[in-house]
Amino acid sequence: MGHKVVVFDISVVRALWETRVKKHKAWQKKETERIEQSALERIKEEWNFVAECRRKGIPQTRYCKNGFIDTSVRILDKIERNSLIRQSSPSKERDKQRSAFVFELSGEQWKELPDSLKKQTHLKEWHISNTLIQIIPTYIELFQAMRILDVPKNQISHLPAEIGRLTNLKELNVSFNHLKSIPPELGDCENLEKLDCSGNLELTELPFELSNLKQVIFVDISANKFSSVPICVLRMSNLQWLDISNNSLNDLPQDIDRLEELQTFLLYKNKLTYLPYELLNLKKLTLLVVSGDHLVELPTALCDSSTPLKFVNLMDNPIDNTQCQDGEEMTESEQDRQHFDKEFMKAYIEDLKERESVPSYTTKVSFNLQL
Repeated sequence: MGHKVVVFDISVVRALWETRVKKHKAWQKKETERIEQSALERIKEEWNFVAECRRKGIPQTRYCKNGFIDTSVRILDKIERNSLIRQSSPSKERDKQRSAFVFELSGEQWKELPDSLKKQTHLKEWHISNTLIQIIPTYIELFQAMRILDVPKNQISHLPAEIGRLTNLKELNVSFNHLKSIPPELGDCENLEKLDCSGNLELTELPFELSNLKQVIFVDISANKFSSVPICVLRMSNLQWLDISNNSLNDLPQDIDRLEELQTFLLYKNKLTYLPYELLNLKKLTLLVVSGDHLVELPTALCDSSTPLKFVNLMDNPIDNTQCQDGEEMTESEQDRQHFDKEFMKAYIEDLKERESVPSYTTKVSFNLQL
């Protein structure tokens, strides 16, 4: 027996299929009309509208008249728009009130502070950046209400002793300037909570008088020339964040465990050969970042995954910086590079804090482009 071949007319199958499609479309149309005329659909629409109004805080009396709900989208948009206008008005008023106590200045056209500033002693905040200003005037002592002195990325080479008169000062940011020393009078700012002296490149020590700053929780002295952790820092009993990366540290003090509240400790880009076992006594420490190119000894417990500590060992491949004949241009280029590196590490550390675990080691690649 050979193969059986079935012969049929394809047009018959096509006609049968088209008939079924037409019947299905007719049923769909009829069902749609039935749903549109159904009270359930109207109730569902009103319920969704009421839920949306309640979510946006719109009172019932605005959309319900004589027991009937007006589901007009235009009414909802109008009510929401008026509500946003009312909400934004207090916000603008608060911003206006705040701006009356805030002084802001930026741009390389500024080589000194405006004369009118001296009379505005009610100010609570100074935000000055990216200028050519070299001096903070001594009349700063008149600003007794000062809470924030934020003056990064200028040309400031000296801080006046009068800064110690700002007893209400909470934040001081003098990063990426040209400071070579910090006045000991700063130790009189007993309410200071945040101190950022990073990126000055030439700082080698902090005055012992800063030991009086018992409210400080944040210290950043990275990208300078510290050869050891300043003694005054070890006496800041409430310190939670310490960044002393990119300095010239060869070791850590044996009493580093005095910083009982320390949570974040950044030590990368130093020349540490070992980490003391006293680090294990910092029970609140949750993030430790070091550069491991020179490390030959470290407590094995630091790498224990059962502890809450995130230990990050950055493996760098240092490249000799090309020396520039113009010393001033070299310094500016170095500060820009350090600032970029700091922003990169800031983003990296924020990402680390969000992770449940960290890699066993990290290779950090740096790019240096000269045009």
